[in-house]
Amino acid sequence: MNTTVSTLGFLPALRQSGTAHKLLAFASLMVLVAGFSVASPNFLQTSNILAILQATSVNGVLAIAATLVIITGGIDLSVGTLMTFCAVIAGVVLTFLGLPLLLGVAGAILAGAACGAVSGTFVARFRIPPFIATLGMMLILKGLSLVISGTRPIYFNDTPGFTDIAQGSLIGRILPAAPVPNGVLILFLVAIAASFVLAKTPLGRYAFALGSNEEAARLSGVNTAGWKVVIYSLSGAICGIAGILIASRLNSAQPALGQGYELDAIAAVVIGGTSLSGGKGTIIGTLIGALVMSVLANGLRILSVAQEWQTVVTGGIIILAVYVDMLRRR
Repeated sequence: MNTTVSTLGFLPALRQSGTAHKLLAFASLMVLVAGFSVASPNFLQTSNILAILQATSVNGVLAIAATLVIITGGIDLSVGTLMTFCAVIAGVVLTFLGLPLLLGVAGAILAGAACGAVSGTFVARFRIPPFIATLGMMLILKGLSLVISGTRPIYFNDTPGFTDIAQGSLIGRILPAAPVPNGVLILFLVAIAASFVLAKTPLGRYAFALGSNEEAARLSGVNTAGWKVVIYSLSGAICGIAGILIASRLNSAQPALGQGYELDAIAAVVIGGTSLSGGKGTIIGTLIGALVMSVLANGLRILSVAQEWQTVVTGGIIILAVYVDMLRRR
């Protein structure tokens, strides 16, 4: 009897912590992997698993950037086009100006941080709703990417080592049987750093405080506007890393690319258990959500499902994930 009471008393804490949601997301991932493995023998081939991980490297980094903002109770619709803008900036630095590789990477990350700071200023200082502020930023960045690039792709053929950023394999040099792309390593490094920031630094504590009760945090003496700008800036810098990854994968900066990536990123965040109302979320959950989205897209592609139906499925998953989040909060 005591064991039963103890177990029942543990369940509310389990739901409150979001562990149940992460377990549900992980179980969904396992079900998808098992289902697609049965439906197609090509799914579990090494080349296909590496392709899934490579795709997750970009979407996962973007989802981590979106997680930081959503935890504060905001939303960022510009992460996809900001990724593209940062890739174009890298192209300008490396190809047009002919500067070293490290400067191109740094330029992309700094450009992302600057754009994030602008979005954060609109939201925190001018009190513009995050949805509207980042929607406007999305359109601005989309236009700037086309203007700066002259509406043409920027290729990195003359930049030695650029494609190795995402497509090379540091692990493959040590263990040839496990040629994990560098982009996947970068994803996990970004995830570890973001998890540390959320769990062990004042920035992380204030992010959760802003999402839980911003007014209470302000009355407690927290500079809510300033910290919000910092969080949006950090999110933008992470989008800059995503821009480098996708440009390295494609060996080019495609100025028309990017719009639509924000949907996959937000879906991954919500599937992973981060609440759209703010105050709750984990990077581990976001990684699981990103893997769910990549496995789903890859599996549907292997099964020759039309692209338009893949989009329909993605939209349905977003609605379902938000509904599950509502049930959890109730």
